[in-house]
Amino acid sequence: MAEDKAYQVTGDELRQFIEQFESLEAEKKDIAEQQKDVMAEAKARGYDTKILKKIIALRKRDRNDIAEEEAIMDIYKQVLGMD
Repeated sequence: MAEDKAYQVTGDELRQFIEQFESLEAEKKDIAEQQKDVMAEAKARGYDTKILKKIIALRKRDRNDIAEEEAIMDIYKQVLGMD
């Protein structure tokens, strides 16, 4: 009897974890659709969505890391005669 009760509690808990995860997956899908809609609207208004996505990625990064990367890129471009 005690083993059955422990199994039931574990089963209920497991079910809760799974249902919570599934709910989050559904929310993630909804958010991804909303993001696509935002980009589609931006594109319809003439914005370059590729550049917008790059800017979004840059905003997530540390400014010092960005500056260092840009400085190295400038050096490489100069060496290759691309400036």
